Amino acid sequence: MHVPTPTRYIDHPADVAFAARALAGGAVVVAAFGNFYAIVSRPDAETVRRVNLAKGRPADQVGSVTAVAERIPSMFDWSRISPRLPERRVRQLMDSLYGAGPFGFRGPAAERLPAHLTRYDRGVRTAQVIAPGMGCLSNGFFAHATAEAGVDHLYITSANRSRHLTGADEEPAHWKADAITADFAHLPDLVVLAHRDEAAARAAYPRHLPTSVTLLSFHLPEGEWEEPPVLIVDRHGSLHVDDVRRAAAPLGLQVRLGAGAGRRLRVRGYAGALV
Repeated sequence: MHVPTPTRYIDHPADVAFAARALAGGAVVVAAFGNFYAIVSRPDAETVRRVNLAKGRPADQVGSVTAVAERIPSMFDWSRISPRLPERRVRQLMDSLYGAGPFGFRGPAAERLPAHLTRYDRGVRTAQVIAPGMGCLSNGFFAHATAEAGVDHLYITSANRSRHLTGADEEPAHWKADAITADFAHLPDLVVLAHRDEAAARAAYPRHLPTSVTLLSFHLPEGEWEEPPVLIVDRHGSLHVDDVRRAAAPLGLQVRLGAGAGRRLRVRGYAGALV
């Protein structure tokens, strides 16, 4: 008989401490993340493989990284970005977009990041860093969890079952804790660290849809000589590309949708629920 997973809350210190200890011990945590939810775990290869299989993904699918806000820049090797792209501008854009809410950047990976959390793109070893924004309470959980686990980064993935498992064209991330708990009832060590008020969490990010984050790549600016330098949106998700462009333009940067980002990600629908 399945015992329902008790819900704990991101704004309750004892719940955050419990979830951090559980993650360090190998548990899978569904964490409040900006205006929706994400799955977070230890970053070791065995745990990443287990989460991939639990989602219905290929076991060796490369994972993404998350960290507390102040450690995000250290996930990248800034010596490997193009000389056409001043580090100062990119870091200012990063501060601006993470200051607004959930977002993702892909850039040259720091040397210490393992192979199962990096991938090569046109000869550059890259890492994909997904973060909830500087104002999200999940930063406190990340700080506790990394300290408990003795690491400076965590594995993160979307809070959903894979389309490889369900057969759907797209499986949007969950923004309701009870729904993600039902999807992952087969995980005996699942810990849910929920928003106290999910409607308030969504309302706190009026320019972000409650779905997987928009992802911007900066490791290879588009075009050899084009000015201002062009950064590419690999995934058009929660923040609209026009908002990304408005943040980038004062810094002398252009933003374009990549070949695979022409269609914006959908928001998950629930029977009888309104976003």
